[in-house]
Order: sequence, then C-alpha cells, then structure tokens
Amino acid sequence: MGDREYRSIVEMFHHRVERTPDAEAMSGRIRPGKGWYHMTWAETAERVRSVAGGLASLGIEPGERVAILATTSPIWVVLDLGILAAGGATTTIYTSNTPDECAHILSDSDSIVCFAENPDQAAKLLEVRAELPRLRRVILMEGAPDDVRGAKSGDEMLLSLEELERLGDIWNAENPGGYERMAERVGPDDVATLIYTSGTTGKPKGVVLTHDNWVYEGWAIEEMEVLTAEDKQFLFLPLAHSFAKVLEVGFIYAGVPTAVDGNLDELIDNVAAARPTVMPAVPRIFEKVYNKVVEGTRTAGGLKYKIFEWALSVGRQVSVLIQRGEQPTGFLALKNRIADKLVFSKLKARFGGRIRYFVSGGAPLSREIAEFFHAAGMLVLEGYGLTESSAASFVNRPHHYKFGTVGPPVPGTEVRIAEDGEILIRGRGIMRGYHHLPEETAATLDAEGWLHTGDIGEVDEDNFLKITDRKKDIIVTAGGKNIAPQYIENLLKAQTAYVSQVVMLGDRKPYCVALVTINEETVGAWAKDQGIEYAGYADLASKPEVQALIDSEVEALNRRLASYETIKKVHLLERDFSQETGELTPKMSIKRKVVENRWADDVAALYEGS
Repeated sequence: MGDREYRSIVEMFHHRVERTPDAEAMSGRIRPGKGWYHMTWAETAERVRSVAGGLASLGIEPGERVAILATTSPIWVVLDLGILAAGGATTTIYTSNTPDECAHILSDSDSIVCFAENPDQAAKLLEVRAELPRLRRVILMEGAPDDVRGAKSGDEMLLSLEELERLGDIWNAENPGGYERMAERVGPDDVATLIYTSGTTGKPKGVVLTHDNWVYEGWAIEEMEVLTAEDKQFLFLPLAHSFAKVLEVGFIYAGVPTAVDGNLDELIDNVAAARPTVMPAVPRIFEKVYNKVVEGTRTAGGLKYKIFEWALSVGRQVSVLIQRGEQPTGFLALKNRIADKLVFSKLKARFGGRIRYFVSGGAPLSREIAEFFHAAGMLVLEGYGLTESSAASFVNRPHHYKFGTVGPPVPGTEVRIAEDGEILIRGRGIMRGYHHLPEETAATLDAEGWLHTGDIGEVDEDNFLKITDRKKDIIVTAGGKNIAPQYIENLLKAQTAYVSQVVMLGDRKPYCVALVTINEETVGAWAKDQGIEYAGYADLASKPEVQALIDSEVEALNRRLASYETIKKVHLLERDFSQETGELTPKMSIKRKVVENRWADDVAALYEGS
C-alpha cells in the first residue's frame, strides 16, 4: 500500500480533506421539499470537528462506544467520523429495531451515548431507559427534546445535535490542538465499529471491526477501481449494515462524490435526480425492477410486447459478445442502437441515465436477472462478504466478471474451500471477534485466522467464487439427496413476476414443499383480467384460481430440475414478508427459521399422508 497506508479511518479522512478540500463529498435531500444540499470535504471536516468536540465535552474516553440510530444520510456519515475522531467506536442500530432490540444492542455494546434520528426514535430509547444504566445521553438529530414522547420536563438525558455541535465549538476553542491530539491517538488496532448481525435466528451478535479492517477495504476498493474519483455514487443502503459501511469507507478513500439518502419511498425519484454512475443495491431491488418491467410489457401486450421481446433478444446477443471481450458490429450494432432507443433507454432513465454499473450484495442474485440487466445495457457486479469480513471479500470487476459468480477475492484476501464445501476466508478484513462472545468467536474464527463463513461454494479455474447455499440451509431429503434451496428459490422468482417471496423446505422429508407469498400488484392485475373480484391481499391469495396460477409456475420450474429437487406442494401465505412483522432482516434477507416456525402448522399439512 506504500504511501497510502493509513493508521486509521480518521487519518484517511483527513488526508482526503487535505487533497480535495473544495470537491463535493456528499449530497442529501432537503425535507420537506425537493431540493438537495451539497457538502464539500472541507465543510464535512468542520462538522466532524464540531461533533468530535461535542463528544469530548461530554467526557467520551478513548474506545468508548457511541451508537447511531438513524436512516442513511450525510449526517450519519458526519456523526460516524466525529465519533471516531473523538477516539470512540460506533455502534450501529437499524431504525426498524424495536425498543427491546435497541436495548439489547446498547447494553451489550456498553454504549454511553446514542444519536437518535428524530423524537420517535428517541422515544424508543426512553421506553427502555431503565434497562440502560450506562446510557448517559440521547442526542436528537432532528426535533427538540420536548417533542420526545415520554420525556420528562428538562430531561437531562436528551440533547439536540445543534446543542452538541455548539458545545463542540466551545470545547475546540477552549482546547486548541485538542481535536488533533484526539485524532492522532487513534490507531489501526483500535475498535472502529460494532455492527450487530441482523440475526436470522436468536439474538444478534456484535461484530468487532477495527480501523485497520476498514482502511484495508478502502484501499482494496480503490485498487480494484470499483469506485473512482470520476464516478458519482448513490448510497441508499442502511449504514447500520456492513455493505453500506464499506462503501462509506470506499468513497472517502477514493474521493468519490456520493448522494446519500436512505428513504426507500422516494428511491426511484432520488436516483433519477442524482444521476449516479455507480449504485450498490441488494438483489430485492433488482428483482422488483425486473418483475415490474417484464410484467408491465407482458400486460401491455400487442406491438409493445413484441418490440420488448425483440429488443431483449438483440440485447442478449450483444451481452454474449461483450462477455467474450468483443463488441457488436455491423447489423447487430445497428439493431442494438435501435433496441436501446426504443426500449432500454427508458429503463436506464429510471436510474438517471448514467449508470456504469450496479454492485449487488447482501444476498444471492439470480443469474437470470443479472443477464437481463446486462442485455439492457446495464452491468450488475455481484460481490460477497460477511459482516465478519468487513463486507467486501469477493467482487466481480468492471472489466473482469462472470454472471452466476461473486467474482475473485479482493486484493489481499485468501480463500479456501473446506472438505465439506464450506468457504473459508482469511485477510486484513477479518473481524477481531464477537463482542463478549469468546466461544462463538472461536467457533467461527480458527487458530490460523480462517473465517468459517457458513456458506457453501466452489472456486473455478479463474479463481471466481460461486456460492451454492448457506451450510445450515442445505436440505438433505429423506432419500439422502442434498438440495440448495436458495438457488431454486431464485430460479422461481426470476421466472415469474407473480411470486414475491419463496421459502423451500424439505429437510429429512420425502419431498420438498414451498411457502410462497404472491406479488399483489401483478397477481391482482391478472385476477382483474380473469374477472376475479377480491378484497385485499389475504382474499386474493386464498382464491383457488390464484393457487392454480402459482402451481402452474412451480410446475414449469420443476421441468428444469432434477426429480429430487422439485417442489411437490405449495402453500400461499396470507400476507407478504416484511421487517415490521419479523420475517425479513434490514437487508431484506428472509429469516428462514422464523418463517418455518411461524407457519409450522401449514408446512405440516403439506406432508399429511406422506
């Protein structure tokens, strides 16, 4: 890494400010309203200094934890950097976490201060304040302390961010050089972040990640040229998750202007307005766009659908050439320009019209969906990593990729496949361990430094990794056959726009079954065409005609599978999965055990008489 070896994220940030003080660092949405505000690196540094000084005035000691309970925004990044510059470590909490979940994370991490996005988020903390004797302050990012439900008059626990920054400016004025001394004390082995894994089962575990973990990731991102100073990134993913956190580090390291806004309700409008060249996302986003486009043109029918099918056929031919390192010429090139003008340009415009590529992570991406986007002229680079490996361990490169894989290892990361097929990873990105959980740490991180990922995969002759499934999710049928359910689930979701979510089950059973949630928008449109009346999601899912529709889609899928992999019976659920009802993690992965347990009686009924 030569002269770019930084001791900490703080030093890395300060170096960025010194190199490009007047360049744009971040932009964010102004609410209410439709405008954007912009921050240069120098302006970002001033606010970081104020926050760090404010925390110092509250008595934050080196290594103490400060939590952030907020939606992704430029201010989230400022607070994170301010915490680190003050010598603290950031604990991340999702805004979707319940008061009890917040209490567990704050208590387990020993956090003494928590930034809360607004009065509603702060109220969750006051609800469980009796369980948090170490929590000294809750700092409101928006709103006033008097607006917090459950607050006492003059409650000393509550403080506004504006007041904290005012205290910080006073502290910095009274302690010349104090900020610099705090920042210089931060070293590579100091804890930077405590990220609590979303926990598909049981209580979440705090993953301890150091400054060196993140500095390494920043260097690797720039080394691979996944982000460059010429790009503009759109970051909407929750910064409480490691996927977004590694992109935060990446844009600081490489100096990439980044639009930062986590409001999912306005996502499409915000992306179109920001006009990014690079956009990271989770597979669920690509699935929704794909289903909306395909089903929309299919429903329109007639000439529109024929043009779409023709354009997609042309795009697929061009995609095959590009994957071989060639470019279309002659008549194919002409047809591709026409296809782009008639069809694909409209899809590109939804994302601002400048996308060089997307980066997909957090869950497996269907190969069919990646190929669809590439045929439309938009590359999706799939990557892979865990919170325990600082998120980015493998990624396809802009000019070196294979669909259906998560790419080769990032520079400086080693991979090994164990005898049972488990993927093992080693390198500078690997966590220090789980907070307060030495036994769980030892079970995951062996004496030679190999992280046991729990995922099953294989490495091809070009060192590209293909993930086949989670080790604990592998289905072993009563007949002794091993089945990777996520692969088959993704095939079904890519095949039909009528399915929203699917969980395949069958461990130690004579055959496999599936719990399926329908896409209310597409199935509802189909039902309307069939003259079927319904009153809401549950009523629609209960219709025998809808059951027959989904059964036919599953039958079509089964024709592509080995007999032992086929889904024999399907149960349609009365509602879709969500974070609020507990079936999805914040990165939109399914909590499989929660789903299986919640609908255990329905699963049992699918095996009656077997």
